[in-house]
Amino acid sequence: MLSTITGNNWKKALVEPEEIIKKIEPGMKIFLGTGCAEPRKLIQAILKSNARNLRDLEFIQLLSLGDALPTDQTQEHKYRLKTFFSGYVASDAIREGRIDFIPTASSRVPQLISAGIIDVDAAFVQITPPDERGFVSLGLAVDAARRAMERASLVVGEINEQIPFTMGDSFAHISDFHFLVESDQPPHYFPRWPVAEVYEKLAANVASMIDDGSCVAFTFDPVFEALVEPLSKKKNLSVHSLVMTDALMDLIKTGAVTNKNKRFFRNKSVVCYAQGTRELYQWLHRNPLIEFQSVDLVMDTQLMSMNEKYIKILPARRVDLMGIVALQVGRRNVTLDPGEVHAVFTGASLSPGGRTIFALPSRNREGKPNIILSAKEYPNQFTNQEALDLIITEYGVASMRGRTQRERALALIDIAHPNDRWELVQQAKAANILYRDQIYLTDSGRCYPDDVSYRHTFKNGVTVWFRPIKPSDEDDMRKLFYRFSDRAVYYRYFAPIKSMPHKQMQEYVNIDYSNIMSIVGVVVEEGVERIIAEARYVHLQDSAYADVAFIVDERYMGLGIGKHMLDLLITLAKKRGIKGFKADVLTENKPMLKVFESCRYPMHAVVKSGVYEVTIPFIDEVNGKKTATG
Repeated sequence: MLSTITGNNWKKALVEPEEIIKKIEPGMKIFLGTGCAEPRKLIQAILKSNARNLRDLEFIQLLSLGDALPTDQTQEHKYRLKTFFSGYVASDAIREGRIDFIPTASSRVPQLISAGIIDVDAAFVQITPPDERGFVSLGLAVDAARRAMERASLVVGEINEQIPFTMGDSFAHISDFHFLVESDQPPHYFPRWPVAEVYEKLAANVASMIDDGSCVAFTFDPVFEALVEPLSKKKNLSVHSLVMTDALMDLIKTGAVTNKNKRFFRNKSVVCYAQGTRELYQWLHRNPLIEFQSVDLVMDTQLMSMNEKYIKILPARRVDLMGIVALQVGRRNVTLDPGEVHAVFTGASLSPGGRTIFALPSRNREGKPNIILSAKEYPNQFTNQEALDLIITEYGVASMRGRTQRERALALIDIAHPNDRWELVQQAKAANILYRDQIYLTDSGRCYPDDVSYRHTFKNGVTVWFRPIKPSDEDDMRKLFYRFSDRAVYYRYFAPIKSMPHKQMQEYVNIDYSNIMSIVGVVVEEGVERIIAEARYVHLQDSAYADVAFIVDERYMGLGIGKHMLDLLITLAKKRGIKGFKADVLTENKPMLKVFESCRYPMHAVVKSGVYEVTIPFIDEVNGKKTATG
C-alpha cells in the first residue's frame, strides 16, 4: 500500500498502465468501476496489450457502458466480462454470448463480494486526485467498489481530474491503494433526452399523483426530463434514487427538494452513482447536499420503505390488459432490470403513502399501440401483477390496486390512445376479459376533457381528486351506490331503488362529454382510490338549460364537496354555452337545497307536489344590471 504517500506528493507514486499489467496473473478476477466510473485508461491498456500473462481473466462490473465490452470473439482468450445488468449496450453482447450475465439484484452484490461468493483478486476503480490529507473520492459510483477493494489483493486507483469529488460514503485514503495511474480520458457522458409534447402531458399526469412531501427516485427517460417542470411546484420533496441524473439535478435546483421529511439521511439526496452531462458532474463536485452510498444500502427494501410517500416511477415499453408490463430493453434500459424493479416496488409499497408508477406514452414512435391485448412475446417482463399500482399515459391514470382483471382492462383501455380503444374493447370481449355486452362510445375517448383534473383539500385535511367520469368507473360507481342509505338513494333517484346492475350502470358511465358531463370526486383510503361523490348535468333538448344532480358519500358530507362540485359544473357548462341549470329537489332534502342556495348565481325555487323546481340562470349583476354570461 502507498503508506508513505501524502496528498502533496502523490504524483511521485504514479505508474504507467504497463506496470499494472505486469502485476496481473492469468485467471485473475478483476472488479471494474461501474458505468461512468469505469477506469477507462486501464481498461483500454489491457485491451491493447499483447502481454502473455493476460489470459483467462474475468472482468466483474455491475453496469458496463462500453469500454470493457468485447467487440468480437477474439478477446475471449484474454478476458470474459461478467455483468449484473442486462440493459443498455450490454444487451446485444449478452444476447450474442460475448459476455456473461449474472441475474442477481445489484443490492446483493456487495454482500456476495464480502462473502467471497463472487471472488475478487483485483479492483480497478476511478478516483479523484487526493486532497491535502490524502483522501480521495470514488467520484461517480460507490455501489460495491469499497467491498471489492477490501477483498482484492491488488487495488489500483485511476486518478482523473475530470470527475467530481462526491460526498457521502465515497471517501478512501491514498494508502488504500497499491498503485496509482493518472488518466486524462474523459468519463462517459450521457446526453439529455429530447422531450416531445406527449411526454409533457404524460409527466403532468404522473406529477398529479405525487403529493407535497413525497420522496422520489429518477432514472433515464424523457418522462423524467419532462417531470422537472410540474414537480418544481411541489413542496418539501425528498430524493432516494439509485442514480443521479441531469433532470434530478434540475429538480433539486428549483428548491422543491428539501429532504426535510426523511428519517434517515435527513437534508440529503441519497444516490448510488451518477450518469449525465459535464454540467452534472461539475455540479456534484463537493456538493454537500448529495450523499453517495453503497448499492446495498440505497437499494435496501427496508430503508426505502422508511421514506414516507416513497414514489417509484419507471418507464415501460408495453402494458397488456392482464397487467403484464414489458420493460425497456437495449439502449432505452439504462438502470434497472426486473429484479431491481421488484425490489424498489416492494420498498415503495411498504412505505406509508408510497406509490409505484409505470409511465409510458399510449403509442410508440412508430405510432403503434403501447397498451395491447397481450405482452407475452415481449422480453424483459415485470409479471408481478399483485404489485401493480398505477399505470399512466398522456391520457390519464389507471389504478390497479384491488381491481379485478376486468376492471383493470377497462381502466387501461381508458388511458390507451383514443383511436386504439374500440379495437381493444373488441379484443378483450373475444378473450372473455370484458363482458360480452360491454358498450363503449367510440367518440368518448376523443372528447374526454382531460384538462379537468385536479386535487382540492377540504375541511379536516380531506383531499379529493376531481376528474370526469370514465367507463372504467362502472364498478366504483356501483360500490358508491350500495354505500348510500335508503334515504340518500330516494333523494337522488326519487324512487326506492334497491339494485344497480351492470347493464344500467355501464350506460350511466359511458357518456359523450358534450351533452352530458359527469365529474367524480376520488379519495385515497388505505392506498386505494374510491369514488365518494358524483355530479352531472344533462343538456336539455331544445333548451339553453341543463338538468343537474349530484350526490356525496354520507361519510364525507358537511365538508363543502357538493358546493365545490356544483361550482365546477357551472364553469364547465358555461364554457359549453349552457345558460343555466335546472334541478328537482324533494322538499325534505334540506342539505341539497342549501347547496343550491350557496351557489354563486341566484337560485329560484317553486314547490310543486312536494318537490322544489330549482332554476339557476347564469346571470351576473354589473352596476345594478343583470348580464347573461356564458
